[in-house]
Amino acid sequence: MKKTRPILWILIIAAVASAGYYGWQKFGSPEAGKTQTAQKGPARPPAIPVSVSPVQKADFPVYLTEGQMVKQDELLVSIDPRPYQATLDQAKAKKAQDEANLANANLELQRAMKLGEFATAQRVDTQRSTVAQLTAQIAADEAAISNAQTQLDYTQIKAPFTGVAGLRLVDVGNIVNASTQTGIVTISQVEPISVIFTAPEDQLPYISEGQKAGALKVIAFTTDGKKTLAEGKLAVINNQVDTTSGTIRLKAVFDNKEHTLWPGQSVSTRLLVRTLKDATVVPDDAVQHSTNGLYAYTVNQDNKAEVHKIKVSYAIDGRSVVDEGLSPGQQVITGGQFKVQPGSLVSTAVASSDPSQNKVRQE
Repeated sequence: MKKTRPILWILIIAAVASAGYYGWQKFGSPEAGKTQTAQKGPARPPAIPVSVSPVQKADFPVYLTEGQMVKQDELLVSIDPRPYQATLDQAKAKKAQDEANLANANLELQRAMKLGEFATAQRVDTQRSTVAQLTAQIAADEAAISNAQTQLDYTQIKAPFTGVAGLRLVDVGNIVNASTQTGIVTISQVEPISVIFTAPEDQLPYISEGQKAGALKVIAFTTDGKKTLAEGKLAVINNQVDTTSGTIRLKAVFDNKEHTLWPGQSVSTRLLVRTLKDATVVPDDAVQHSTNGLYAYTVNQDNKAEVHKIKVSYAIDGRSVVDEGLSPGQQVITGGQFKVQPGSLVSTAVASSDPSQNKVRQE
């Protein structure tokens, strides 16, 4: 028993030492730290605070500032005024300085004049000259101030008249100067608006005669002539005839409150020259052409076709004015003439017509 007890204590001490060594290898040694670090992976940096917003799908409006209606004297563009303001301030300061010098020169002149015979004539004359020079300098300063003020005012670009602004030709931050050919923005007047058109020179006497009685009415149509756009008045007859085309240029003015006419737009025009009273009018389809001139067929009381040589002076809106060859009340043939001969027996069907319109206009 005595020998067994020391052996038992030796075994217990050995077990405790083995457990301590294992724990030191596992948790305390540098190699163990490296092993644990390798197992956990590299350390991540700390998170950075940020703000987030979700990506959305939505309607996105895009606005344009061009094409607006601008009024006269409305501000359009501002140019950096600082250099011009500095020039104005400098001119004003120069005037104040010269005014102070002038006040001092006047005092010196008054002192010299009070001295009487004790002051030399040269001193008085010199002082008077100094006063005159400073007075002239102040006048020059006022002119410089006026010029500087004008240049400063030019930094505010305003609309010279009421109209529609076109696409801008410069952007904010661009450099502009007086030599720029493109300008900043183009404004077109639309209220009122003018239309330039031509008329045959042989109508000039009638146009001039009608214009003496009052402004002649002008109607603007679409280029196909199907839609009326606006009505205006003849304003100007050009001072010469175009000899190459035999036409005269005319200008009409339209109020254009509805903006149906637009700058640069192509339109057809009709100028009301005069109204023919009790004119003989037939449909255009009744007027036939031949090598011998114009003719038309009529139907007599026996339902037989008769041919008439006619003269037409005006034709518009599907109707023609007949000066010779036909009389009111006669029945003219408007369809099927290619089968008709003089004396042919025909059966008639009355075509629809509107004889109430007897105004003749020159297009």
